[in-house]
Amino acid sequence: MSTSAERYRSFEDVPLFGMGFRPFFLAAGIWAAAAAPLWMARYFGGLPQINRDWHVHEMLFGYLSSVIAGFLLTAIPNWTGRLPVTGMPLFLLFSLWCVGRIAMLAAPDSTSSAVLDSLFLLALAGIVGREVMAGRNVRNLPVFGMVGLLAVANILTHLRPIDSALATLGERSALAIVAMLLALIGGRITPSFTRNWLAKRQSTRLPSPPDRFDALTLAITGLSLISWLALPDLAPAGAALVVAGALNAARLSRWCGRLTTSEPLLLILHVGYAWLAFALALVGAHVLAPTVVASAAGVHALTAGAFGVMTLAVMTRVTRGHTGQPLTADRGTQLLYALVNASALLRVMAPFISAYYTLLLVTAAFLWSGAFVVFVARYAPLMLRPRRTG
Repeated sequence: MSTSAERYRSFEDVPLFGMGFRPFFLAAGIWAAAAAPLWMARYFGGLPQINRDWHVHEMLFGYLSSVIAGFLLTAIPNWTGRLPVTGMPLFLLFSLWCVGRIAMLAAPDSTSSAVLDSLFLLALAGIVGREVMAGRNVRNLPVFGMVGLLAVANILTHLRPIDSALATLGERSALAIVAMLLALIGGRITPSFTRNWLAKRQSTRLPSPPDRFDALTLAITGLSLISWLALPDLAPAGAALVVAGALNAARLSRWCGRLTTSEPLLLILHVGYAWLAFALALVGAHVLAPTVVASAAGVHALTAGAFGVMTLAVMTRVTRGHTGQPLTADRGTQLLYALVNASALLRVMAPFISAYYTLLLVTAAFLWSGAFVVFVARYAPLMLRPRRTG
């Protein structure tokens, strides 16, 4: 009888490194669950190295970069027809992500940590570019470009000791890039999965196919985000973001989300996209009326709301699909959806209710961590064992 060591004598045989979503989604869930309590500990006087800059960086370039890596390394083989990155290459890429997290936790302001942390996104951009180009998948060149820009934004954030303005630009750039990725990829998968689900149920109403309105919405969303990067405090940028939010809400309304309420695994994609539309409008409203709408409200509608909800929606669906599970949300999955949405809602409300700000902040952090604890508890067993057949 073969031993466990013989069975897993190479990385090719280890289920965790059999597909990109497995290590990166699992690590993203663990890191997201841990990062909020770490930030709260600093907020209440402990862990001096974990400051506001660390919190922002690890949510944008720690958690989100892991989710993006897991999604792209799983989706690109479908886009290109090429074999996925697995085994030792996947292990090495994942190791770069882990090294970056350790470095940023141990010495976030050091030059060596900046270098180590920057390697992962640069490597990911190189892999994505190689696969897209080799597969002649021209349609997804913008995705490669945005991963490359995200790597550049990460490098900019590490220049804070030299130029704080460049670091702030790097943070805003990451927000804009990920928001655009959600508009692009969320705008593909949400109506597509909805159409397939409704068609199986012989519904007479189906999402509108992609048309000029979708292209217009994406173009205005991109231009509004660019204007926000270039002129973050000027009214035209704020107005453009409000318009982009309204257009994305209208785009979402064409996808028959109301018909998916019986399947939370599908409905949550619509909820995540709704957060994106709301966040764009709220960020724009802050630019137009900074004394009325706090900056933190719009930023956290984007991060905790749009990014948090949509990434969990994608991670749960991809994991279930690629491990042979039914494409339906069980009770644990529904619970984590409820927790992450409640967390985002409280975090957005907190700046408007100053008397209860700290209470809302702590509760939001607790709910956020709870959502990812449930995710890890429910989905780690699926990612650590071979795919179920049949």
